[in-house]
Amino acid sequence: MFSHKDVLYFQAGFGVLANMFLFCFYIFIIVGHRPKPTDLISCQLTFVHISMFLTAGDISLFDLFEILNVENDFKCKATFYISRVMRGLSICITCLLSVVQAVTISPSASQLATFKQKVKKYMIYALLCIWSFNISFSINQIFYVAAYTNVSETSQMNVIKYCSLLPMNYIIRALILTVTTSRDVFLVGVMLITSTYMVIILLRHQRQCKHLHSISQLRASPEERATQIILLLVVFFVVMYWVDFIITITSFFLWRYDPVILTVQKFMMNAYPTITPLVQISIDKRIITMLKNFQSKCYHMFLKTCFFSSL
Repeated sequence: MFSHKDVLYFQAGFGVLANMFLFCFYIFIIVGHRPKPTDLISCQLTFVHISMFLTAGDISLFDLFEILNVENDFKCKATFYISRVMRGLSICITCLLSVVQAVTISPSASQLATFKQKVKKYMIYALLCIWSFNISFSINQIFYVAAYTNVSETSQMNVIKYCSLLPMNYIIRALILTVTTSRDVFLVGVMLITSTYMVIILLRHQRQCKHLHSISQLRASPEERATQIILLLVVFFVVMYWVDFIITITSFFLWRYDPVILTVQKFMMNAYPTITPLVQISIDKRIITMLKNFQSKCYHMFLKTCFFSSL
């Protein structure tokens, strides 16, 4: 029988491998080819997801810190801070990805079309702002996390491996929740608006194409496929986020984390970064073409090796 830890280990290991492959692919595209506006954002998102797995407590930075003989308190503060930063980056970059794709597929007559030429120019600045915002946004939480002492009198709440939140009064607790929730609700709202806009554009485009072609001849353009990928990721992200949000806010107010609930939350938090690369790999034709070319080269090298060895 598999324990819940085995499931989390498998999920984290599989997620890291899938995201590492996708990260290497985007680096290859960005450096050696003509990348699309969304490629740089997707590259950043895969890096964030790898970091999320490494700070989740399953495939953890704790093991590295233990080798370096780092103090437990520093290990907790560093791991917890990085995990919160990466969670914020995940929602911010996913939001940016949906906004950029909405601008990319917008009709030339729309107001969003005026931003098409500016997307590439300001992409780096937008990503720098997102990173700077999240690095500074989560820094206050360092003061409320410490090594878990397993002493009930301290009213500590265990959150990740060997780490716990320190007691805080209701005003500070409510303030942290309000600020974090406001940020996340705003970004999720933007994602839902852009997703609705993209669905409308796709439906309108399909209706126009039906007048010119039969249904059997209709084929999705690269932009439409990219839009479908992003829509799927956004919907999946929103569902996973609200499950995580409900668990977090309930546990935060009750100041209690049930081990089973914590395991479910970890699984749900890791579901999005695990599914994302699989969806992108299976639908992105560039990745499929690259894998087919690699398979063909390996096959030809195998035949040459067999031929020369038989001589």
